[in-house]
Amino acid sequence: MSDRDDEMMKLYSQRILALAADIPHHERLDAPDATVTKRSPLCGSTVTVDVDVEDGRITRFGQDVKACALGQASAAVFAAQAEGLTLEEARAGRDALRAMLKDEGPVPSAPFDGYAALEPARAYRNRHASILLVPDATVAALEQLADEKIAATP
Repeated sequence: MSDRDDEMMKLYSQRILALAADIPHHERLDAPDATVTKRSPLCGSTVTVDVDVEDGRITRFGQDVKACALGQASAAVFAAQAEGLTLEEARAGRDALRAMLKDEGPVPSAPFDGYAALEPARAYRNRHASILLVPDATVAALEQLADEKIAATP
């Protein structure tokens, strides 16, 4: 086995494959408060995230994920923590994941410490966008609702 094959085996570890096979909240919501679709132009991965929010926290979360195993694993980690998150918490989780991938930062702290499984993906920059799709879409949905609330305030 070549070094490249060994790296790929580490990248697609049993943990990543298990996460990808068991994505929570994998169905769309009926009449959500906000919906955002994001697509990675490099690989074509696409996600749609639906959220319902009450008092600034996600009360219901749904998603449709059409992505590689890494994108699916990321969606599983994020979705497992999504309900109850505020915009600030979702943004902090997304930003910590981005820093882990792009800047050799530490694994995000709890509740997003499940992203430790994706540490080997740091070396595969072409996969970063797919990994960030669900966190990006969730933050965008929450920002959309926050903007609507501000616009509706007299």
